[in-house]
Amino acid sequence: MPDDVQPYPLPFPESSGGLVLDPEVLALELAQELLGDPLDELDTSEPTALDVAAECDAGITWLNGSQEQRMQGLRIFCEHRDPRAVPLLLPLLSASCPILRMSAVYALGRNPHPLAVEPLLSLLAGDDNGYVRKAVAWSLGNYPDAPVLNPLIRSLQLDVAAVRLWAASSLADAGGTGAAKADPAAAQLLLSLRIDSEPAVRSNSAWGLGRLYTDLVEPRQQEVVESLLHTMLHDAEPSVRDEARLALEQLEQPEVLERLQTLVDEGLLH
Repeated sequence: MPDDVQPYPLPFPESSGGLVLDPEVLALELAQELLGDPLDELDTSEPTALDVAAECDAGITWLNGSQEQRMQGLRIFCEHRDPRAVPLLLPLLSASCPILRMSAVYALGRNPHPLAVEPLLSLLAGDDNGYVRKAVAWSLGNYPDAPVLNPLIRSLQLDVAAVRLWAASSLADAGGTGAAKADPAAAQLLLSLRIDSEPAVRSNSAWGLGRLYTDLVEPRQQEVVESLLHTMLHDAEPSVRDEARLALEQLEQPEVLERLQTLVDEGLLH
């Protein structure tokens, strides 16, 4: 996972029904169930520096081995950073096996490199596997200075729910590098907060708007506050309402906190 805090430490639970996955690939995934989605299975314990160094050394060796060994190496570099891995990861973005592509994408999210930007964007735009595109949407959040803003906006507009979810989160990172990027990112997140059919996407949109708030001009800031207030009071899903309220509270704006307290006093919030 990225070092910065994300709205959810792991991908939000979702239905895989909308993902493009043919039976042959599904059978391969089931046969290798220990692999799974690297983003779902990362070890959150804190290894020692010596442990990490030993794992990375082994991972480099495995990335040069058989397909099964490459899978093991990829898992290591989904958790750890090591510049030696990048030249071995880049060719795997064009692997015929979608599991290899997906895992290489996650590993390059953990080990970002300028040479990965173009192939990652190509996968986001054209890979026929939803799990791969989902991985790209997450990984691009670690490339905020690259030209990822518009591709992420398109994914949030058009892709399946699992991809939209991580596109919303990564837009907060891509838009957080200055006002010029923050405004178009916020505009799309505001739209998704209002119209997206998936509660998890709306939740991540609310979280992202809270992250972008300080980089926005005053009129857009006010629009964000009003949209979050509306969502907090009227969204059909409690999880989305809670995320909107948390985003408002974390703005730490006295006038916003006062409005929240007024809603509590009036019995409209608990």
